[in-house]
Amino acid sequence: MAKILPLIDADFLRHGQDHYLRHLSVDCVIFGFHENQLKVLLLKWKVGPWCLPGGFVKKAESLQDSAIRTLHERTALKNIFLQQFYAFGHPLREKGKARDTKLRGTWLEDRFVTIGYYALVDYSKVKPHPDMFSDECTWWDIESVPELLYDHNEILTKALEALRLDLHYHPIGYNLLSKKFTMPELQKLYETILAKPVDRRNFQKKILSLKILVRLKERKTGGAHKSPYLYKFDEAKYRKALREGLAGGF
Repeated sequence: MAKILPLIDADFLRHGQDHYLRHLSVDCVIFGFHENQLKVLLLKWKVGPWCLPGGFVKKAESLQDSAIRTLHERTALKNIFLQQFYAFGHPLREKGKARDTKLRGTWLEDRFVTIGYYALVDYSKVKPHPDMFSDECTWWDIESVPELLYDHNEILTKALEALRLDLHYHPIGYNLLSKKFTMPELQKLYETILAKPVDRRNFQKKILSLKILVRLKERKTGGAHKSPYLYKFDEAKYRKALREGLAGGF
């Protein structure tokens, strides 16, 4: 890790503190769903381990705007579902990052508190793009995530915990599934996030009772079994449920 940060552009190192808040950053856990697998978008540092996408907060922007900017730079997406979930401020969370003498006394050597956000995105629409710290940006299966930089494994774990908790009070799927999907596909998404099986009949009864789905006349074809009906979300009711929560929980 000792040689990672000197790779930052010298002008950014010298003048960054004029444009960004010292001591404060955002880290983003970007979730996608593909081939019945929950995915997370990770960056590979130019010299060092994998990490979560993150960034500094400009003096003229809010925390939310900083996270939105970071997400757009990494995914090229706009109007992303974004949820703040935790603040990470252990005094030793970035221990050892400024071992190189070139960094001593710079603003990047300061202790940083980072604000965690998780995002739910359409996997098929993401165009992964590295940042100035990294040379690779790619999806990982959630079960295969390697040892990450600093406390980023802890941040990912907290994001998953927050997503699982939010699942009981707010709808999900609109940002993770295709526009048209089957009930088994929606159930698989819930099971993957919860990391446990869900009873099919109870799931369907509960999800339909929320009145956020529209059953289409179309069926999904090509499978070995009876072709299931396709559904889509009623966007207005879905967004209302996001604002007001799910009556009775999931």
